[in-house]
Amino acid sequence: MNGDPDLAARLASEMRLPVMAGPMFIASTPALVVAQCRSGIIGSMPALNARTTAGLDGDIATIRRELEGCKVPYAINLVAHRTNARLDADLELILAHKVPIVVLALAANARIVEAIHAYGGLVFNDVASDRHARKCAEMGVDGIIAIAAGAGGHTGAISPFALIQEIREWWDGLLLLAGCIATGRAILAAQTLGADLAYIGSPFLASKEASTPTAFKQMVVDGGSKEIVVTKGFTGARASFLAPSLRANGLDPEALAKAESAGVDISGGGSNSKAWRDIWSAGQGIGAVKASLPAADYIDALAADYLQARESMRSRLSHRSS
Repeated sequence: MNGDPDLAARLASEMRLPVMAGPMFIASTPALVVAQCRSGIIGSMPALNARTTAGLDGDIATIRRELEGCKVPYAINLVAHRTNARLDADLELILAHKVPIVVLALAANARIVEAIHAYGGLVFNDVASDRHARKCAEMGVDGIIAIAAGAGGHTGAISPFALIQEIREWWDGLLLLAGCIATGRAILAAQTLGADLAYIGSPFLASKEASTPTAFKQMVVDGGSKEIVVTKGFTGARASFLAPSLRANGLDPEALAKAESAGVDISGGGSNSKAWRDIWSAGQGIGAVKASLPAADYIDALAADYLQARESMRSRLSHRSS
């Protein structure tokens, strides 16, 4: 149950930065995935961003064609919850294309893990607690994505300090951290906590390749943590939304923040649902996003900030030890 301690090093040898892009409902596109991978980070998109399984087939084919010769792998996010009506059909397609990395969300599924491992693919699983992480590890996943408080989309409630600490006590395998990571300094902080990769989503909402409307991009650029509301009211799972988009749709952010649900149900939660199409989601880290840029330009800035933060840390440590 300890995971593969060498996987992180193998992935790092192919990457420019220790970063995986989070798959974002509506926003992530094949063009964004390609730009992310070509810029040296793992790119990803949700299977449900394609309106049909046939559409997903075309999207994956495009990604594969555009990434020919690129060493950085891409990932497809698969909602493994039983209310996903397309689960089996999309999985068959993923198996046919031999997608390098599959990110499972909202459930752990040993059958899916076994099927992906059969062709040599990797399986990462979203978790929001140590208990969830242990369940995924028992099913043989290759990577655990710790979704901490402040993350966009379906989010966690636990501090990254606590969540990473608890998982690292027993998990030696690949560990990713999500939640408010939008700068190079934050990437370094995630590594310092014990994560191998930072999982970055919300900043890419404003990228030129994202399919987010212009008003959505601007709301991310102009926004900050105070604009984020967390509610279970749409899918039954905790999710972060931009308060201005709630108000624009005639909803009360304070009332929604208190809304509960009887259980998780994403049967209407694909790319056509109002909860993601018209009511926009983002994480608390959007205050670091200052402009709508091509993904490559944002990743360039991220890399520069990461290198500067790392050198600054080394300098401080050297000064203190002298």
